Amino acid sequence: MDEALLRSLTPSVLAVLVRRGADFAAAEDAVQDALVEAVRVWPADPPRDAKGWLVTVAWRKFLDATRSDAARRRREDLVDEEPAAGPAAAADDTLQLYFLCAHPSLTPSSAVALTLRAVGGLTTRQIAQAYLVPEATMAQRISRAKRTVSDVRFDQPGNVATVLRVLYLVFNEGYSGDVDLAAEAIRLTRQLAAAIDHPEVAGLLALMLLHHARRATRTAPDGSLVPLAEQDRGRWDTEVIAEGVRILQAALARDRLGEFQAQAAIAALHADAPTAEETDWVQILEWYDELARLTHSPVVRLNRAVAVGEADGPRAGLAALAALDDSLPRHAAVAAYLHERDGELATAARLYAEAARKAPNLAERDHLTRQAARLNAHPRP
Repeated sequence: MDEALLRSLTPSVLAVLVRRGADFAAAEDAVQDALVEAVRVWPADPPRDAKGWLVTVAWRKFLDATRSDAARRRREDLVDEEPAAGPAAAADDTLQLYFLCAHPSLTPSSAVALTLRAVGGLTTRQIAQAYLVPEATMAQRISRAKRTVSDVRFDQPGNVATVLRVLYLVFNEGYSGDVDLAAEAIRLTRQLAAAIDHPEVAGLLALMLLHHARRATRTAPDGSLVPLAEQDRGRWDTEVIAEGVRILQAALARDRLGEFQAQAAIAALHADAPTAEETDWVQILEWYDELARLTHSPVVRLNRAVAVGEADGPRAGLAALAALDDSLPRHAAVAAYLHERDGELATAARLYAEAARKAPNLAERDHLTRQAARLNAHPRP
């Protein structure tokens, strides 16, 4: 059973059902039922046209689920209009579905959450981590979004900013290594950039490319994390970096700065440094100041504290960190790093251990645990 094929076809099949008049929640349920049926049937009897098969079965599941005695005649009319099984159009509807899910009746945060769950393939837990909220809170938000759109037709696409936010979060989840969604996010952002002349679309594409260019060096052969400063820069994909820089420069030249362009500028400065020691932290700090002004994000200010520590010394970084809520994700890890650079090894070891206990994934927890063990093994004066 080709699970990757099923995953790639799901958005297109869902889009077909929505265009035919199915409400979003019922269409999503019908597609899931069709996927279950595919897992059961395909190993013994694989179809010649996978998408056509899924569309046909999902549409039938939708009709079966919505048919009732009170509306039987109307539902029977829909059955008469059901197309016969056969080859389906090969058009990629995924990006269109992203726009449809970003419906004007939803708040931007609800639209993003709904799209990540229904189209992006992320779990409620992963979305909650991205938004820094409890999983139960995110589950309620997604449920409310489904109820909101259950009685509306998806004929008013959402705005570009919401779709960009979804693509950004999908890429970040794929880049984390939990699920491989990064390449798909880049593909869709390329499509969007080709269709829309928008500097923030270009900024997001540049950001994705600059990060993706060093993906192969982010983990060791045993799966352990490799920090940016320790990565083998000779293995970074220079062609992808060059493309990302070209796209970013063209976007910045339009003088309509947005958060994705600012993030891409920071990534470009890291990519431009031949070694970690030659990183231009002064410029990076200036871009973090711009990014903080644009976003007012506590996570941005947390990352800015690292840049302050590199540009002005660890004590300056710790002073910037002191102004932030210590419950922020990775706050303890940043504090540990800055304390280590300031020579406070016992404090750093304790904070690394604390950060490991709070780590959102196994790879990060193992990395932080090793950092704590390394410092604990260091002879004390």
